[in-house]
Amino acid sequence: MTERKYFAHETAIIDDGCEIGEGTKIWHFSHIMPGCVIGGHCNIGQNVVISPEVILGNNVKVQNNVSIYTGVTCEDDVFLGPSMVFTNVTNPRSAVNRRGQYSKTVVKRGASIGANATIVCGHDIGEFAFIGAGAVVTKHVPPYALVVGNPAKQMGWMSEFGHKLHFDKGGEAICPESGDRYILKENNVSKLSKA
Repeated sequence: MTERKYFAHETAIIDDGCEIGEGTKIWHFSHIMPGCVIGGHCNIGQNVVISPEVILGNNVKVQNNVSIYTGVTCEDDVFLGPSMVFTNVTNPRSAVNRRGQYSKTVVKRGASIGANATIVCGHDIGEFAFIGAGAVVTKHVPPYALVVGNPAKQMGWMSEFGHKLHFDKGGEAICPESGDRYILKENNVSKLSKA
């Protein structure tokens, strides 16, 4: 028997047939289902369910009471806030089996999703996007976008360090923490340089 390279609390249920990376921690009462892939150095909070075929990259932080359903992929460095929700069927009915018709949702590298937010399936979240607490996402979110409300609307742009960006007349902004420079052009943000 090979030595396990991740930590799982004694109350966690880890089904056979899932992959879990080195250094990952899985906490109380969480259920990791077969066929999912969890990268290295992730933190899976209390009372989390990770369904079959879900893919989590490296260093993903999943806070308490989150269910990640089949069809969801989270890239590296994603943050999923407490009790946030993913859906995987747009028109669920108890009496109609839609297994195998799950819509895909991709959360790109570095994105953060706030507490109690809902991501309606089939809508991707761009790199380093920031979804405010309680937001209901019903369309694709571009990279670096800050979205809030129900339905979620874009209210600005965020740096990779999680600060709201304030652009000058030339369309440039500087992150107050990292010093990284960003450019806003044709309603898209990109990072110009490393500080």
